Amino acid sequence: MTETIKDSVRAFVIENFLFGDTSYDLAETASLIENDIIDSTGVLELVAFIEDRFGIAMADSDIVPANLDSLARISAFIETKVGAPVTA
Repeated sequence: MTETIKDSVRAFVIENFLFGDTSYDLAETASLIENDIIDSTGVLELVAFIEDRFGIAMADSDIVPANLDSLARISAFIETKVGAPVTA
């Protein structure tokens, strides 16, 4: 099975912000900021991951909650940048 963008992002969030706790119910549309999963430092780690993993150079204007506040938003943002479809 091919790993999707969403799978890759979910694995990163679980490993780095939930410390490997796969029992946490991480809904695709849940706010990562409002649910205290990531903070401002976490956003920077997430940006570094996106840039490294997907070869995207993120501008300051890209680093906003509209792009980075849930698995669904992150996946959609990456999809628009790389031109790859986000599969379920």
